[in-house]
Amino acid sequence: MQEIKCPKCGEVFQVDESGYAAIVKQVRDKEFIKEIQQREQSIASEKQMAVNLAVQKTVSEKDAIIADLTARLRSGAGDKEAALREAAAKAQLELTRKDMELSQLRAQLQSSQKDAQLAVQTALEEKNAQIMALKQAVETEKLTAELNGKAAQEQFQRDLAMKDEQIAYYRDFKARQSTKMIGESLEQHCLTEFNRIRATAFRNAYFEKDNDARTGSKGDFIFRESTEEGTEILSIMFEMKNEMDETATKHRNEDFFKELDKDRREKGCEYAVLVTLLEPDSELYNSGIVDVSYRYPKMYVIRPQFFIPLISILRNAALNAVEYRQQLAVIQNQNIDITNFENEMNDFKERFNTNYERASKRFKDAIDEIDKTITHLQKTKDALLSSENNLRLANNKAQDLSIKRLTKNNPTMQAKFAALERNAE
Repeated sequence: MQEIKCPKCGEVFQVDESGYAAIVKQVRDKEFIKEIQQREQSIASEKQMAVNLAVQKTVSEKDAIIADLTARLRSGAGDKEAALREAAAKAQLELTRKDMELSQLRAQLQSSQKDAQLAVQTALEEKNAQIMALKQAVETEKLTAELNGKAAQEQFQRDLAMKDEQIAYYRDFKARQSTKMIGESLEQHCLTEFNRIRATAFRNAYFEKDNDARTGSKGDFIFRESTEEGTEILSIMFEMKNEMDETATKHRNEDFFKELDKDRREKGCEYAVLVTLLEPDSELYNSGIVDVSYRYPKMYVIRPQFFIPLISILRNAALNAVEYRQQLAVIQNQNIDITNFENEMNDFKERFNTNYERASKRFKDAIDEIDKTITHLQKTKDALLSSENNLRLANNKAQDLSIKRLTKNNPTMQAKFAALERNAE
């Protein structure tokens, strides 16, 4: 875009490359017309000077002839009459020739004037055609700017709505990923998620509500899995906790650790897991699988999205433990030193701990990536909001651009456009 400053009012406005070229051409054409008029005046002046010189030359030649004839008459008095007739004839012939030359010069002058007038008329017609084309180009540019502004604004609104939807989605995805909380309880959600893969991944597993309250308390669900031979591989006591946003007294996850550990021991389960949506803003519980065994043995706290992954991790570790137990039985039957068994068990613990740390780190990395995505989308939204203001300013400038404004303080172009409007009428 080119900036043009008005020499009168000092106002600065912008035009695109085509508009700027049209204005430059307009100024150049004005100078061209002025130059044509100056050349026309110069040609007329030169022609007039040539005619005057020719007339002066003819008069001088006539005077010379008359002087010559007078001298000859004086020198030849006896042949005076014949000389006089001869001189008169020559003078008449010379006057006729000079009159013909003068007529030719006048005809050439008139022809040159007509050619100049024709050139000026042709230039004016071409200039009028260019002015009409410039006017149409400006109208076209104005219409194009309006259409582009409307299209850009509509696209901006669509992009802004899409970004808002993505931001809302990722915010909800962070705390309640893949969990439907409207009209569906957290317990029902976990049961549904488990039943989806029960037939393929957990064919020998038991996952049902804990309805045994004989000891005075009960958990929500018990998970048990056994081998084909009936040997139990893994057992988990699950407790699901959620509360409405409108609840006045907010609970903490720690409030349920003691009761959950009691239910685990009374029901003979190896692990205890609290599936919770409490404390939704806690960075600790939003980071992934949280091991709270420093408070209560073999207890974990997770968000609903880690329900199936945690079962899979504990199950794989348990399968490895079964293999090691079988190997231990073979070793005991073969009277092998118990030290090897301890080494294998330590190795299993280290590998289990490594697998758990890797899984926990990956879950935390996933949450961090989600946070980065939310931040990036928010920045994109801010950039789009800023671009809306620029689009509005550009559209206002395009709306203010007009022929009247372009020809302001330009009497020549105003007169041309006024003549065009009168001709159109």
